[in-house]
Amino acid sequence: MEKRAFGRTGLDVSVLGFGGAPIGVLETGQSDVDSVLALLLDHGVNLIDTAAGYRGSEEAIGRSVGHRRDDFVLVSKCGQAFDDLAGEAWSAEVISATVDRSLARLGTEYLDVMLLHTCDREVLERGEALGALVRARDAGKVRFVGFSGDNQTAAYAAGLDDVAVIQTSVNVCDQVNIDQVLPVAVDHAVGVMAKRPIANAAWKDLNDQPGFYARYAETYTERLALMDVSPEDLGFEASDWPEIALRFTLAAEGVHTAIIGTTNPAHVQANLEAVSRGPLPDDTVNLLRIAFVEAAAEDWTGQT
Repeated sequence: MEKRAFGRTGLDVSVLGFGGAPIGVLETGQSDVDSVLALLLDHGVNLIDTAAGYRGSEEAIGRSVGHRRDDFVLVSKCGQAFDDLAGEAWSAEVISATVDRSLARLGTEYLDVMLLHTCDREVLERGEALGALVRARDAGKVRFVGFSGDNQTAAYAAGLDDVAVIQTSVNVCDQVNIDQVLPVAVDHAVGVMAKRPIANAAWKDLNDQPGFYARYAETYTERLALMDVSPEDLGFEASDWPEIALRFTLAAEGVHTAIIGTTNPAHVQANLEAVSRGPLPDDTVNLLRIAFVEAAAEDWTGQT
């Protein structure tokens, strides 16, 4: 498994990471979580991403691989208000409480990374939310802090001194952040986690998409149709869209890891095989970039 230096953190992360949203939202059974995470870790995947808002995800991950804590970089996200925690959204109170709860749920003494989970720029500028994470970092509860989001807010966050990691949308149907966010991240040596790298399987019929993915899948499906490009145009087979998409994301300068949430071991194996082939060659990337630019409307921003 290829690993990349994770910005200025001093960590090395696998180019394929695991996204923990589906195992919580889809209420995946613990035995299935165990199988998927063991398969990933055993094949060298060493980044696991979750969030306080992914119902049941932190607990399931903690139960599954807490005993292998030294084998992976652990990322969670926070900032929203919760019924069982004191404090309003983005307040220092709720963020501090969420960090402590995440540590307990995940069964760990520290998080490698804690991200603000898609707040707006005004929240960042006020400084209370980021300041709470910095205090958690200084207390040894979190090693690095950062931001999950898109567009100009993510670009602004990437330029802040305390932000060491950014999570942002980068895929064949969501290319705006390649130009808006990644150059800032590169300039500031920020670690970059690409979310939705396979564009929520935009090549599928929408009727085959689970409800959890519907909002993003619909937009991406519309965009891909307007881009009017096929795997055959790129020198691949019709069934190769997942590989094309993942390898496209990993070809973007500044991306260190692409996180995919799946509960299917067969999909895990396919993703492992895809990343083993390396990023897409430049000429193929350019074809997809041109297709996006030529099709894009003004509202084709990164999806938050």
